[in-house]
Amino acid sequence: MTIVKAKSKWVRSSPRKISRVIDVIKGKSAQEALTLLKFMPQKGARLLAKVIKSAVANAKHNFKMKEDQLFITEAYANKGIIMKRFQPVSRGRAHSIMKRTSHITVCLTSREEA
Repeated sequence: MTIVKAKSKWVRSSPRKISRVIDVIKGKSAQEALTLLKFMPQKGARLLAKVIKSAVANAKHNFKMKEDQLFITEAYANKGIIMKRFQPVSRGRAHSIMKRTSHITVCLTSREEA
């Protein structure tokens, strides 16, 4: 069983926000997932759609798989680095701002093999 992977690293969105979108598309076919993501308002939907398109292109080019046979077996968002910034506030103090990043991974498999 061939597993095709695609990754997007250092994405400027928190893993928690992306995981909400990932839960919607797990186990669906690649085409159905792209259609669902197209109509979702979240920023993570656009980022995830880009990774799925990359995985589909990898499957077609590298493994000669059919696009309509592909489905998502695994998708997850891991924690990346956290950029730490500070916001000045009154009385000479500062509040910290955590700018989170994530690494998105999508794995596809062909239905005929499974």
